[in-house]
Amino acid sequence: MNPLHGPLAHYAERLHRAAGDAHHVASPLGAWLLLALTGPAATDDARTRLEESLGTDVDDAAEAAHALLAAPHPLVAAATALWERTPFAELAGWRATLPERTQTGPLPDQATLDAWAREHTDGLIDRFPLGVTPDTLLILASALATKVSWAEPFQVAPAEQLGPGSPWAGRIDRVLRTPWHGHQCWIAETARAGDVAVHAAPARPAADGQAGILVVSVAAAPDVPAADVLAAAEKIAAGAANGREPGRRSLYDLPLGDTPLWTLREETVRTFAPAGREEQVSAVLPCWSAESRHDLTPAGFGFDAAARALGRLLGLAEPPYEAVQSAVARYGRYGFEAAAVTAFAMATGLPPEGVARVAELRFGHPYAVVAVATDRADGPWHGLPVYSAWVAEPAELPEAELADPPRQW
Repeated sequence: MNPLHGPLAHYAERLHRAAGDAHHVASPLGAWLLLALTGPAATDDARTRLEESLGTDVDDAAEAAHALLAAPHPLVAAATALWERTPFAELAGWRATLPERTQTGPLPDQATLDAWAREHTDGLIDRFPLGVTPDTLLILASALATKVSWAEPFQVAPAEQLGPGSPWAGRIDRVLRTPWHGHQCWIAETARAGDVAVHAAPARPAADGQAGILVVSVAAAPDVPAADVLAAAEKIAAGAANGREPGRRSLYDLPLGDTPLWTLREETVRTFAPAGREEQVSAVLPCWSAESRHDLTPAGFGFDAAARALGRLLGLAEPPYEAVQSAVARYGRYGFEAAAVTAFAMATGLPPEGVARVAELRFGHPYAVVAVATDRADGPWHGLPVYSAWVAEPAELPEAELADPPRQW
């Protein structure tokens, strides 16, 4: 099992528990990546709190984030970015720890941030989840996006096949039915959600024939809390990715009849199965789509510790911050697409109380002016005084320049 599975499952449970049982989609990985990138800046209590959220050592998390971003998955586009109002010298050491592929630069306007979100989610997310204000100091962001076709598309079935007890059977007309081959279906026993129905649909593999996406659906009894079903699904999906069917129960160990999760019957067939006991499992499930916005600012998601860590580097005791994720997903007959943009922004905070001396300079008598050219440090023009003047006669501000902005600007 991937060593990141435990930390990510830990973070996913926090995120999904906060979302509750409302219809939603999220990318725990997208948020976790941002926390991992801030890890090298953390010390003392900020480091401890960050490790609690990450579920692992900050150095290990940063190394894992570097590995993921250095070798992107062919079917999961991944991008990260850091924008600063000015390139703070105090952050130079931390900035140097960011992955090479992380985009850096000056803080852009909202339209540019929205364009970044669209570009790095293949158009699935139209707007960046956070806005830029005059107080914004920096924004750290991640984007993940996937658009895949199923290796074998679904068939179509009437919605009544969801069962007489399904609240959805009367709301939609058609649902998806698994094809004759290519998908996996089984009943699994789990510790947290009891017996569950499992369906796994593989995407068409990437060009290398190895990398892929497996979308695993897990349904439990209606009274099982969403957080427990999601936790069970995380564990099942990890095993299914390795070609296993975790917790699979034999159909011959279950009673015949109908439940909200399945109908089980026996019929006479010709079979070469051992002891003449064959098992056939299919599934029907609906198409679905979701669009969610998750507020990751409250304590528990780790961004309070990230803000404290970066704030200390900037000399800010408790800098204001905001963390938000926008996520979308669509599941249909022919494929699956999903994307998430997670953004973490820090603003100027209230510094400790002190004394300020305020000066207003007055150029009220003759003074000198020199205009110099600027260029790269070794450029031939850099630092050359091109024009110079001694101002001994002031002039009135022209009427044309009283407009704001001036008409001739």
